[in-house]
Amino acid sequence: MSSVVISGDTSGAITLSAPAVSGTNTATLPAATGTVMVSGNMPAFSATKITTPQTLSNATFTKITFNSEYFDTNNNFASSTFTPTIAGYYQISGQIQCFATVGTNILISLYKNGVEYTRGSQLNLSSGSMGLFHPSVSNIVYCNGSTDYLEIYGYINATSGQVIGESSATFFSGVLVRTA
Repeated sequence: MSSVVISGDTSGAITLSAPAVSGTNTATLPAATGTVMVSGNMPAFSATKITTPQTLSNATFTKITFNSEYFDTNNNFASSTFTPTIAGYYQISGQIQCFATVGTNILISLYKNGVEYTRGSQLNLSSGSMGLFHPSVSNIVYCNGSTDYLEIYGYINATSGQVIGESSATFFSGVLVRTA
């Protein structure tokens, strides 16, 4: 198997040479100014909640706190907020695990710039005395790379709801899938 050779010099010129082999070997790069992304440098993050439970205020959207990161490849996640510095389209996912009583409705939302952007699943505990909910949300979101930011919020219509700190059940993650 042959490889493509890219070489440059101090003048800033870059030469791309393909090996002399039979057949067609095509690599297509997008017409873009600025950063052209390749799989090795796309921002991605994954955060989780691993501490004591977080109480949700009754009938109020509450920002969910995530206090542990599995990874943050471009240092864009801090204070439970994702603020991407590269403009583009991001696949974002979140889930919370909540403990609540019968008759409780709970839901999760993805917020962009402090405003609800995507409402995820809404769950209602209709039988038993108490239980665990696992609402989730997912969407592709355009971020401008400078001022846009994303957060996860939870909502509950009861006074006894809590988001449980469990890494496999309460998480927030995202990855750049395409530049702008």
